[in-house]
Amino acid sequence: MTTIGRRALLTAGAAGTTAALAGCTSAGNARPEPPSAAERAARAEALLRARSAATGRTLLGRYDAVLAAHPSLAGRLAPLRASVAAHVKALGEGGTPPAPGPSASGSHSPTASASSAPAPVPADPAAAVAGLVAAERATADTHTAVLLTAPPEYARLLASVAAAGAAHAYLLTEGGRG
Repeated sequence: MTTIGRRALLTAGAAGTTAALAGCTSAGNARPEPPSAAERAARAEALLRARSAATGRTLLGRYDAVLAAHPSLAGRLAPLRASVAAHVKALGEGGTPPAPGPSASGSHSPTASASSAPAPVPADPAAAVAGLVAAERATADTHTAVLLTAPPEYARLLASVAAAGAAHAYLLTEGGRG
């Protein structure tokens, strides 16, 4: 029969306790590393991209609603709608999806904006086009408002899309008078 000496038993017990405490301490009190500046910037850009694309999708939905209500306007509106669809795609490309967290959720989330019901379309085609003009201007204003907070490359894209929105508004008003 083998007996374990008192010293060996105490040493083994002390080593086991130390290992257990070290495991509890490192796992139980571990704090996640705060995100780096690059990670925060990437998340902010991804959120901005998602919001900008959602704003564009709202405008695209408005075009679809007007075209559904007034098919006779298709020749005039289809090219502008195609341009808006291309802008939505460009605005949403690049970057990484926003990580779930307090800044990516809430009432101003892209999902909440995109799921809102489109405004009713007036029965009068001229009034429907006037509503599109207002929507184009509002969308351009929204894109312009975030230029100063956008990274340089994305700011240039937003500026181009905002300028195109202003051109669309012109074409829908002044351009339609010819």
